[in-house]
Amino acid sequence: MDHELRSPGVTRSLTLTTWNINSVRLRIDLVAKFLKAARPDVLCLQETKCPDGRFPLRRFKRLGYDHIALNGQKGYHGVAVISRFPFDAVVRTDFCGKSDSRHITVTLGEKAGLHEPIKLHNFYVPAGGDEPDPEINPKFAHKIGFLDELTGCAELRPGNERAILVGDLNVAPLEHDVWSHKRLLKVVSHTPIECEKLAAFQRAGSWIDIARTVIPEPAKLYTWWSYRAPDWAAVDKGRRLDHIWVSPELGDRFRGIKIAREARGWLRPSDHVPVTTTIET
Repeated sequence: MDHELRSPGVTRSLTLTTWNINSVRLRIDLVAKFLKAARPDVLCLQETKCPDGRFPLRRFKRLGYDHIALNGQKGYHGVAVISRFPFDAVVRTDFCGKSDSRHITVTLGEKAGLHEPIKLHNFYVPAGGDEPDPEINPKFAHKIGFLDELTGCAELRPGNERAILVGDLNVAPLEHDVWSHKRLLKVVSHTPIECEKLAAFQRAGSWIDIARTVIPEPAKLYTWWSYRAPDWAAVDKGRRLDHIWVSPELGDRFRGIKIAREARGWLRPSDHVPVTTTIET
């Protein structure tokens, strides 16, 4: 799925992909396949499930990606930014008092050849478990608390700053971001409280949701299909959990959105697919 919305008069571009890879070492061949075909300038990964010391740096460097920022741990979570361009700064932030490798920010600026810097936030928001009740499910309580902290975080209110926020936010916020709004209202990732919390976070930073700007509702839009479906493509019970947002300063600078649905059908795939946009800098 490839849709485009062009901005006039700007020539320099930065192509960016976000992808929950569900174990970077297990699926490094799929990542290599994607990078060889799509050649984004920057790849943001979530659920790398890999401590920093065991991240496959050499493979990425052979593919032409020499600059890598990591926040990983053994077996769970983990985020990474893989880039063809060097970073001016790297920041890792913990939320909810947990050091659980869910965030990393890089700044692309003078070293990347940009006249004005762009701050790039990469997130893996907690999934929230199965029961959408914070009173009986600590995982869901963590998710709600995490979204509240994002809303209150001054660093995530870019104002006049050029900023991009990407990642597996683990919420499908709109009616047509899921295969059945009615049937998923009590299913974690589309409950009213999660959708409201994510919307509050988006409003607090005046973030622009690229996908829904380019492809407005009522078009159905998915980036995730459950492993539980034996024939995911035919059933097509998807959700839009993976997002790319930009600050108002970049609101007229993005060009298109591409959801690589075909990646869900690759051998031993992630249940998420790559989502790509181009920013004219």
